[in-house]
Parts: sequence; structure tokens; C-alpha cells
Amino acid sequence: MDLVPEGHLAHFIRNVVSEQLDLSEILDSYGEERGYPPYHPVMMTTLLLYSNAVGIYSSRRIARACQERVDFMALTGMQKPDFRTISLFRLRHLEALKGLFKQVLKLCRKAGMVKLGHVALDGTKIRANASSYKSMSYRGMKNAERDLKAEVDRWFEEAERIDRAEDELYGTDKSGDELPEWVADKQKRLERIRQAKAELEAEAKAELERGPDPVKNTHKAKPTGIPPDKAQRNFTDPESRPMKSSQGFVQGYNAQAAVDVDSQVIVAQSLVNTGSDAHQMIPLLQQIRSNLKHQANEISADSGYCSELNLKALAKRHIRGYVATDRQNKDRKVGVWVQRMRKRLKQGGWRSRYRLRKQTVEPVFGLIKQARGFRQFLLRGERKVAGEWSLLCTAHNLLKLAAVMG
Repeated sequence: MDLVPEGHLAHFIRNVVSEQLDLSEILDSYGEERGYPPYHPVMMTTLLLYSNAVGIYSSRRIARACQERVDFMALTGMQKPDFRTISLFRLRHLEALKGLFKQVLKLCRKAGMVKLGHVALDGTKIRANASSYKSMSYRGMKNAERDLKAEVDRWFEEAERIDRAEDELYGTDKSGDELPEWVADKQKRLERIRQAKAELEAEAKAELERGPDPVKNTHKAKPTGIPPDKAQRNFTDPESRPMKSSQGFVQGYNAQAAVDVDSQVIVAQSLVNTGSDAHQMIPLLQQIRSNLKHQANEISADSGYCSELNLKALAKRHIRGYVATDRQNKDRKVGVWVQRMRKRLKQGGWRSRYRLRKQTVEPVFGLIKQARGFRQFLLRGERKVAGEWSLLCTAHNLLKLAAVMG
């Protein structure tokens, strides 16, 4: 404990986790007769939260830090869990770790850091643990399936014509009709392409059965039950999607956050695999209410959230909104709610409360992605990645709490 000075972040996070957070969901999962694992779950939870707070995310880098860094040694009591233990603990308790966000948020509110006077919403695109080059469009799948099937069929036809007696060619211990490695690889690729193609077709069929989008926040074509030729599927992380970002298109996820203006504490967060922000405002408002039992007085958001449905939802909840209308073409007819919002922003001018958005939510993304170096998710699949994003937001709030309480 004497390895780091009093008041260090490691001491603060250890005390918060061990004394103020309810970890019963994690602890109760070790009720078997053989008892706890070699490393106490409270210590492992503290280790994960502290690692996220100081910008170390890989289980291998965390394990190395436990061996080399004195702050990690003070945190773990000189224990040195290996990377596999850390990775398995995170995967096993992902849902329980996700629930810690709400507990830490309540501690921030108890410390007077969350006032809900003004909350800014925004989303940021973060790369998935997958390469965009491992994606294929539905049209490409159809062409590749046809070409690969023809090539494999040609080899089978030739294999049937080869005499099994040609031991010089195939070897005495083989029958002569084994598949060469290149065919086996292409067969596996053909199977993966067929699986991805079937998943796209299943999604298109499900969309047709659901019918048109009832909220009409986007201008999608009417479902036909057949995937469009440009629909893509990634073979590494099928649930990730190509999304447009400030750096061009990335294979990733859309991470959402609602941030309180007074302290830059994240009061609601979510993660989706759709690039549009239009559908995310109402779930974030509902989560704010669920987390804190109160609703924000004001909301600011960029034009990605601007829609008649969202502006109505703000009015219904008695929230004064400041939502940019830039993407709404001024020359075409827009709804009455968009017209009212445009008028409100114009009347406020440079003094409009909308100006608070950039200085509230965007610095939070800058701290997570730039200062703490989180540029790509480590896990795969929307559920796991959502847990990873929740852990990042929890660590961010812990840092804010530490800055205030010391």
C-alpha cells in the first residue's frame, strides 16, 4: 500500500469499489463449494476499472502492468493475475460490470456533480475489432459463391478422372482422392460466404415482416424481403457495420453518451450498430430518467438527432431542447416542430444554449479517445462491445469523482 502516495487514484478507486459499490451479482456467482477463485473478485473488478481509467485496455498489457508498475502492485496487493484470467473474468461478468455505471453515477450525484440543468447528447464512431476489408456485399457474396462452387466442382470432376494407382503423385499412404489444402480453404470460405449470405437474407425477411418503420426517423426504402446488393456483412465481427466518421468510413459501432454540463459526468450511455443518431435520443432520455429518477431541464444535440418525433418527445417530457436543424433543407417544407426549433436557435444567436453542446459532450469523447487512447474495441459482438463501452463510461465518471473528492 505504501508503493504509491496517499491520495493516489489507485487508492481512491480501490476504496470506492470495496466500500461503496454493490458487487453482490459478481460475488454470488462464486457460490460453489470449492469457494472463490485464486484472485478475489473485488480486486479483479478494481483492476479492470483502474486500467480503463489510466488508458490500459488489453488484458496482456494489464497483466504486464501488474508485474512492472507500482500503482498496479499497490492496487492488487502484489498479486499478478495472468492475461487469460483477466480476460475470462471480464467476459464472465460483462453484464454485472455494465451495471456498475449506474452505481457510480449515483455516487457522482450524491457528491453534487449531477444537476441535470443542461445535458448534451452526441455519438461517436469507434472502430470494431474487425477490418473493413473482411466485409463483402450481398452482390459479392452471390458472385463469390458461384465462382467458388464452380472451382470446387471442377476439382471434384478432375479428381474422379485420376487413377488411384498413381502413388507417385499422391503418395503410397493416400488413396489419391484427398482434397488439397487450397480446396479445403476455399471450401471453408464458401461455407462462411453462404452463412453470411443466409444471415443477410434472414435480416431482410425479418424487416419485411416487421413492416415500415413506425417512427419514420429515416428515409429507408420500403422493405422487400431481399437484401439490397450493397448490403454488407463482416466475417470477423458480423454485428459491426461500416459507418461514416470524420476520418472516412470505418468498420465499427456508434457509441452514445449524454453528458451533464456542470461536471462532464456521463448520465446515460448506450451503443448501437447503426450509424444514424436519429433513433437514439428517446432511449437516452429514458435512461436518464431511469438512472436518476429525474429528467434534464435542457437538452442540446447536433442535427443528427433532429426529427419531428424527437422534438415532440422533448416537448412531451417538458424539456427545453436546442437541436441543430442544419441537415433540414431550408428550401423544402419541414414539419412545424423543426420550424419552431429553427426559430428558437435563430433568436438565441451566439447566446443560444446550443453553444454548450460542444464544450460539454465533445471533450468527453476527446478524453476517452485521445487522452486515454481508446480507438478500437477489443471484444466482438454488439452485446460484448456495449459492456466494454459501459466500462469506459464508468471509468470516466470515476475519474471525475476522484477529481472532486480527492
